[in-house]
Amino acid sequence: MTITQPDLSVFETVESEVRSYCRSWPTVFDRAQGSRMTDEDGHIYLDFFAGAGSLNYGHNNPVLKRALIDYIERDGVTHGLDMSTTAKRAFLESFQNIVLRPRDLPYKVMFPGPTGTNAVEAALKLARKVKGRESIVSFTNAFHGMSLGSLAVTGNAFKRAGAGIPLVHGTPMPFDHYLNGTTPDFLWFERLLEDSGSGLNKPAAVIVETVQGEGGINVARPEWLRELRALCDRQDMLLIVDDIQMGCGRTGAFFSFEESGIVPDIVTVSKSISGYGLPLALTLFKPELDLWEPGEHNGTFRGNNPAFVTAAATLDTYWADGQMEKQTLARGEIVESHLKAIAEEHPEAVVEYRGRGLVWGLEFHDKSLANKIAKRAFDLGLLIETSGPESEVVKLLPALTTTPEELDEGLRILARAVRDRV
Repeated sequence: MTITQPDLSVFETVESEVRSYCRSWPTVFDRAQGSRMTDEDGHIYLDFFAGAGSLNYGHNNPVLKRALIDYIERDGVTHGLDMSTTAKRAFLESFQNIVLRPRDLPYKVMFPGPTGTNAVEAALKLARKVKGRESIVSFTNAFHGMSLGSLAVTGNAFKRAGAGIPLVHGTPMPFDHYLNGTTPDFLWFERLLEDSGSGLNKPAAVIVETVQGEGGINVARPEWLRELRALCDRQDMLLIVDDIQMGCGRTGAFFSFEESGIVPDIVTVSKSISGYGLPLALTLFKPELDLWEPGEHNGTFRGNNPAFVTAAATLDTYWADGQMEKQTLARGEIVESHLKAIAEEHPEAVVEYRGRGLVWGLEFHDKSLANKIAKRAFDLGLLIETSGPESEVVKLLPALTTTPEELDEGLRILARAVRDRV
């Protein structure tokens, strides 16, 4: 692909240095549809990034776009805080009937604010309120958001340093596979809990991702999650599952914890819950935990009605018949087979490939390779990002609606990018 230098002057002179993704993809995007983005010069890119997991149903999904346009054209309520609206009612009814009831999940639904970190902050605050304790346990290489409470339970040293103040009341424990099987699961954690001399304050809750996305596509085994659930029950701690990136079908089932059979006490959901990339977040919790006083936790943009509209349309279109999970798992097998071939072609370079559903990572011994491969992929017309504490993992997050043909195309580009850079 021949790319002329785009005019980036206004971004470089006016926008803050904090910008990041645009540095990896130095072009100016103009349009997007499905799994493809087009820049202002007409170059087309296959998107295996999907808005960091916010576009599980692709860009400008026509069904969701039609529902949104119809709602706007009839002057439907746009801003409603937490007022009752027809859009909110339609979403809550669809969420209850299509997601919660079929899974026998009794959760109450809270709208804490429009972003994932809002949902996490509400979850942490509620856990502390319910248990009357301050400490929260998280896991190595976790990522839960960029606000202060979420950063306190995030592992990445670079992101934590940005807080500028001590991040307290959070304690990390080893995630699954972190100790390479040399120590029985949770031996250290439970020993600290039971030893009055350990220095570990009794936690209110444990927060966990079933698949650590930003941490490097680290996949927790179902049995590890079940043991964690049992540990929380024994030690009177709440279990919070952060399903912000891995929920909404990313791993196959609507919630990523379904495979393990556990029922968390609190679940955070955001990113693709609106289906259209519109900001929306949910904090779900068991009814007995609903101890909030009216207005005790609020936010100006917690009632994003256009997002309610597209979210309800997403559930009605993609989740009512149970086919989306099967499709995602089948397409995940396509990704896995390609990654297996890449790993076999380059055994000296690839540590391993890992993932579930349509989230996958390819880790390299040379930690600088992943960024070089992502850059080469961009030159070849594929958008992918990296993850892991040292960006050593190529991360794949194609939309769930990406066709098998598009998956093959993108994975062939990835294979070429690896070949060109290894």
